[in-house]
Amino acid sequence: MSAIPAIVIAAPASGSGKTTVSTGLLGALRAAGHTVAPFKVGPDYIDPGYHAVAAGRVGRNLDPNLVGPDAVAPLFAAGCAGADIAVVEGVMGLFDGRITDDDADPIGTGSTAHVATLIGAPVILVVDAAGHSQSLAALLHGFLGYSPAVRIAGVILNRVGSARHETVLRQACTRVGLPVYGVLHRDPALTVPSRHLGLIPAAERRGEAVAAVDAMTAGIATGLDLPGIVAAASQRTTGPVTPWSADEAIGAHTESGAHTEISAAPHRSGERPVIAVAAGAAFTFGYAEHPEMLRAAGAEVVTFDPLTDRLPERAAAVVIGGGFPEEHAEDLAANVDLRADLAAHARAGRPIHAECAGLLYLCRELDGHPMTGVIDGVGRFGPRLTLGYRDGVAVGDSVLYRTGERVTGHEFHRSYVDLDGQHPAWGWRDAAGTPTVDGVAAGSVHASYLHVHPVAQPQAISRFVAAAARADVGEGDRHGA
Repeated sequence: MSAIPAIVIAAPASGSGKTTVSTGLLGALRAAGHTVAPFKVGPDYIDPGYHAVAAGRVGRNLDPNLVGPDAVAPLFAAGCAGADIAVVEGVMGLFDGRITDDDADPIGTGSTAHVATLIGAPVILVVDAAGHSQSLAALLHGFLGYSPAVRIAGVILNRVGSARHETVLRQACTRVGLPVYGVLHRDPALTVPSRHLGLIPAAERRGEAVAAVDAMTAGIATGLDLPGIVAAASQRTTGPVTPWSADEAIGAHTESGAHTEISAAPHRSGERPVIAVAAGAAFTFGYAEHPEMLRAAGAEVVTFDPLTDRLPERAAAVVIGGGFPEEHAEDLAANVDLRADLAAHARAGRPIHAECAGLLYLCRELDGHPMTGVIDGVGRFGPRLTLGYRDGVAVGDSVLYRTGERVTGHEFHRSYVDLDGQHPAWGWRDAAGTPTVDGVAAGSVHASYLHVHPVAQPQAISRFVAAAARADVGEGDRHGA
């Protein structure tokens, strides 16, 4: 069976227009009759939301740092099921990966180049042409020769100023033997709404997101050589790959006998335990594989919107992922019934798993607004961005992890929480080597700033579902009473 065609949209640097090009390309290919599978390199949660609007199917992440290099190709194959072409949006510059002390590695771990080599896909570079002229040839020559493992198929010229500018840039590309697959002129309509942490999630402003995607699709459809890009994508080369499967991932873990204490068990009522997953505008960060793995471990997954809903009936456990609660703090505070539901849920010893925004929501208050009070902490929005991968160690047993278990996760926030005196969830060393701790792991609650990819931690998923199955939930019980 031949490999599904795939193209990786990369750039020399951040801010070159990868998201605009990738999203518009997804929409344009879909409009041309293709079934397109969208992907994003790295831990980004926001871009996949726009990809999903454009492609009409869920956007997925490919991050070797979080799941390990060996899992990338199987995850890619699984995400391509039913599609006839795939578009992968890169992260930062082509070779920008996790910063390490390994000076000999020309391809950064987790970089766009790294992922492209793992899935055998060619790369198209999006170049912000503003300020470029004939010297563009030297820039492209450097990228072409930097690593022979990366196949650069061509260039898309973005933000071109004039017809003369385009001619000069095309000449530069010809000098280094790279075809031009599209020219996009400066157009303020080809932008995505943004704020302090980057783009505004599509789920927060659905109307604006659809309008932005429509504009990008229209602009890309006229500015790019779609047949040429499809032909380039067909040059993907890869060996046999078995697609990743949530059922197999969970099954292989629980059937190995190594973790018999966490094998999923039927709920005491004989039904699958209900796990309520927060969704809606305030909690938009999550990986597509998470609910798939929860279901594979034996759970029934339902979603709820903390801005408007009560806790779903028979909820045996709750997952509250990342997002922007500081943008919705007043409305979250106004949903008094749900705040009471979650506090009662925690008092009853039912499991809660919260990451980043979820941690803030579990605190007593956020920026002066009352939250759930599950955790004795106060959250504040601050001026400093905390961003980067962390190698964490569980510093105690919890509903997800056992003491000493190690994970690689990712932090991304501008808030801070005072949690002095509470048992932390994680410990790690910062860039300066200073020991630090994060989050809370107490009773049935595990909450921290660290985003962890579930594919790398099947034992944590199994434990969480098993804990949900043991929870005492009465018929029609919603409030934990």
